[in-house]
Amino acid sequence: MEFHFGKKYRLLKTDEFSSVFALRCQKSRGCLQIFQARNTLGFPRLGLIVAKKVAKRANRRNYMKRVLREWFRQHKHEMLAVDVIIRVRQPFTRTDYRVVVNNLQQLLLAAGAHKTSQ
Repeated sequence: MEFHFGKKYRLLKTDEFSSVFALRCQKSRGCLQIFQARNTLGFPRLGLIVAKKVAKRANRRNYMKRVLREWFRQHKHEMLAVDVIIRVRQPFTRTDYRVVVNNLQQLLLAAGAHKTSQ
């Protein structure tokens, strides 16, 4: 089982993001909003959106992205072949870590992106 987060696991191009947004399959919980769409690649991919409106300072935005990427890296082997975009709607800090991770797991389980939910 590999736990790296290589380029093939990332949504990078505008077209890739647009195709996920076009399906309008979204769920929200707490400070996170998740968009998802199935892909034909055989593995999940992740895209992140943390706007300056959410956190003005780059180090805070980077912390939020780092937390979300790390969760995805550790759990991607349990997920179906889906493209997932996670949008942060409200800022979170280290004190909110457990709540954010719990919300992320519930959103992906509710969205059907987890292999164990079949």
